Formats: sequence, C-alpha cells, structure tokens
Amino acid sequence: MSIDVIEKNRPRAYPPRPTECTAIFWEALEKGKFQTTKCNDCDSFTFPPKPICPHCWSSSVSWKELSGKGTLYSRTTIYAAPATFENETPIHAGIIDLEEGIRIATQLIEDEAIPIDSPVEIVAIRHTDGPLYGARKAK
Repeated sequence: MSIDVIEKNRPRAYPPRPTECTAIFWEALEKGKFQTTKCNDCDSFTFPPKPICPHCWSSSVSWKELSGKGTLYSRTTIYAAPATFENETPIHAGIIDLEEGIRIATQLIEDEAIPIDSPVEIVAIRHTDGPLYGARKAK
C-alpha cells in the first residue's frame, strides 16, 4: 500500500528534525509509504511515531503501514504566519481522523476549502531537500 507522491521543486520552509526513531518514518515517506508505530502489548497506534507507547508505557512497538485514508474533522486557514512561512501563505490546515483511529494535524494541499466530514487522503510531498506530508480530498 502506498500513497501518492507530489513533487515540489523547492526546499521545505521548515524541515523536520528526525530522531533515531522518526528517521524511519521520513525515509519511508520519501518512498510513498505512510507508517507509524503500534504497540505490541495494548495494540494502540501512536502518531507521531514513538519508541515507547504513551498509552501503556511498553517499549514493544512495531512499525505499521497506514492506509492514508481518513475524514476531515476540522480545518482553518492561516493568513498571518511567521517569516519562515511567508511564501507559504495562506496555509490551509486540517485535523484528520485516519481510518486506523489516529487523529493528526496536517496541511491541506488544496486551495479550495474541503468541507468538514469529507473523505481525505494523505499524500507525500517530495521537496528538493526531503519529504513532508499533507492531505487532499479523496479521489
């Protein structure tokens, strides 16, 4: 299972700082795979990925691929952003409820407002200096 990859011919405005744990996530995202950690003891997903389950404190976690499909729970548009993001405004942001039961915040990559409760899908955005992810209305 993979997600669509969109090419952006520019660097990320504010690149993430991968840790030993999250480097696995960013490497997979570069290849169009959207994944996170899941606890082997209590069966809970965690996003962002973590080496220890925040639900039961187990250190027994595994990497699991996610469908990338979900529902738009909430959205907003940011017009006044820090200087680092001035070339990115307006920024459309949303809260997505993924099929796997995870709620995440991400950029909505469409300029047209996506209605609340619409089906959405996660996409990888491949910048010249690495990947990010966002969501768009499901096709």
